[in-house]
Amino acid sequence: MRETRTTSRILEIHRLFLNWYQRHPSSSSSSSSSSSYFRPFLTLSEKIAGTTIESRTKAVAAVMDQLKMNGIVTGWRNELYSVSDSFYNPTVFLMERAAISVLGVLEYGVHINGIVLDQSDNEDNDNNNSSKKLMWMARRSKLKSKYPGMVDHIVAGGQPAGLSLMENVIKECEEEAGIPPEITEPNIYPAGVVSYETVTGNKNGNGNKISRVVLFNYDLYLPKDYIPKPLDGEVEEFFLWNYNQIRESLSPDFYDPIKPNCYLVIIDYLLRERNYISPDTKGYLDVVRELRSGDCI
Repeated sequence: MRETRTTSRILEIHRLFLNWYQRHPSSSSSSSSSSSYFRPFLTLSEKIAGTTIESRTKAVAAVMDQLKMNGIVTGWRNELYSVSDSFYNPTVFLMERAAISVLGVLEYGVHINGIVLDQSDNEDNDNNNSSKKLMWMARRSKLKSKYPGMVDHIVAGGQPAGLSLMENVIKECEEEAGIPPEITEPNIYPAGVVSYETVTGNKNGNGNKISRVVLFNYDLYLPKDYIPKPLDGEVEEFFLWNYNQIRESLSPDFYDPIKPNCYLVIIDYLLRERNYISPDTKGYLDVVRELRSGDCI
């Protein structure tokens, strides 16, 4: 497959931004159809698409800077994300993280279940007993621009360019919770994937953002006497939940608001545990399907 074809539908966006891009034809080309069978989409111009990653990154950055000046891209992070048509395909260009959801580009991240085996009952030290597992949770700083003060996983973050998933997991564990690599590396296990798509904005479509997210989940088994420490200012505190609290957190009446995408990871975790939802239960397959309702590529 030629590289220019790889870029053909990476940037799929909604109609809100098409007119803006049509006024800037040198860096992009757009297509839309009145037919409900086709979604409008944006592609890099042929002049740019056939050049190097560096030149494409520079060209896209110029457009993103203009969007930032116009107030369309907000919350600038100075963090570059790799853009491609699949997680495992070569990078086409790098783009500012804050612009990912503005353009509807696929975004990847990691969420970590910080698990502690509660073996206080000497009569039952079965590591597979769900009731004997605790989970470390985090409370986001009230200064965070998104979901301030809400409950989050012990470690969660986006997948930046230039790092493997495991390298990112080890880095995030150390930066967000002070967990050293010598604890993380031998005790962390891949635990599957969830995906989702959301649209945020007002009813008129102004300020709309399309989040298309794939989260790689991990289970990290921590020593019972280990206490995570907030280091980067993004977490206010860490605290332990028992199995009942983990289950009850899914209730709409739960007393402590949770960051929305954490629900998917918690449900996925509980489905892997004993006695939560049996595969024989009606609706089980519906739940499993909804955990991967977004593109998973």
